[in-house]
Amino acid sequence: MENIHPIFDRMESRSDKERLLGQHGIVVWFTGLSGSGKSTLAIALERELSARGILCRILDGDNVRCGINAGLGFTEADRRENIRRVAEVCRLFVDTGIVVLACFVSPTRELRRMAREIVGEQEFREVYVATPLAECERRDVKGLYAKARRGEIRDFTGISAPFEEPEHPALRLDTSGRSVEECVAQMLQALLPQIKSEH
Repeated sequence: MENIHPIFDRMESRSDKERLLGQHGIVVWFTGLSGSGKSTLAIALERELSARGILCRILDGDNVRCGINAGLGFTEADRRENIRRVAEVCRLFVDTGIVVLACFVSPTRELRRMAREIVGEQEFREVYVATPLAECERRDVKGLYAKARRGEIRDFTGISAPFEEPEHPALRLDTSGRSVEECVAQMLQALLPQIKSEH
């Protein structure tokens, strides 16, 4: 069959990009309740990886919902499409050799399985930020739990909608009893060997 996408044959390969950067592209998928510490950990991890010469990109609800996913709401279908698009963007970054730190509640195993399948099993590292609901609600950094308790937000994960814990995450971190530095050190120990290229 004739190749209808001939440009792909002429583009630099992923291995070319990874050789240029001296790193392997992976997706670190942070999942957990709102306020669990996903973005805080991702920002701290990005800083440490950057200090080691590793190029990263953070994706979270705030920077994708005001751009590529601006037209999506919070229906079940829209939430699924949000994660699908994010995973596709992650795959593009990984194919460029970049480490993606993706921070999304992604409350169901099915949503996370879809993301993993799009990104690819070998490149997907699930980090479960397992901070207890009580601690997340105590922080309530965006005031969302208070609104959910008042019934102003429907289907809010942890209050009026369930969160399905990952069964086999690459890492499980509870930020309620540990410092950010401790969590980042654990992530670096687990992830650096998979990221840093020998080239």
